[in-house]
Amino acid sequence: MTNEPEVLVVDDETRLADLFAAWLETEWSVATAYDGEEALEKLTDSVEVVLLDRRMPGISGDEVLEEIREAGYDCRVVMVTAVDPDFDIIEMGFDDYLVKPVSKDDLHEIVNSVLRRSSYAADVQEYYSLVSKKALLESEKTDHELAETEEYQRLRDRLDEHRVRIDETVSELSSHEEFVGVFRDLESGD
Repeated sequence: MTNEPEVLVVDDETRLADLFAAWLETEWSVATAYDGEEALEKLTDSVEVVLLDRRMPGISGDEVLEEIREAGYDCRVVMVTAVDPDFDIIEMGFDDYLVKPVSKDDLHEIVNSVLRRSSYAADVQEYYSLVSKKALLESEKTDHELAETEEYQRLRDRLDEHRVRIDETVSELSSHEEFVGVFRDLESGD
């Protein structure tokens, strides 16, 4: 079990956190935390993926995410929450976002996906995160809401800037398989 990636499941609904952990422990080493404070206590450099609820008493998932990024942990963070995404997600430092309810397959797929992305260059990881946010907002908001929101327009501008950098990164990818894998992931999110 020591070679398995470590996943930290954080949710104040203990039964749900335990269920998620049970679903995942067949493939990964899993720890659970039932509030934001416990999550920060259990977070170590060996944790590779954090599945994080947003709405928790005490320290919220949003605050835990900020702490993770400010402390410089090199882990992927997936918000797994009942909070429908709004324009505030654009500036949040998560890697992906799932709206509850989620299935066992959803969790397995997202953990595999973010672990695979961990090996990508930082620009590609950032681009994927931006593409994910754009797709999420486009699925939740009307065209009018998107057109009228400055944050969304800035997100699109950031995506355009990253596309230029991605072109440079792509030319540095070492193998055809790596190239295909990166862009298969990006296309499914764009």
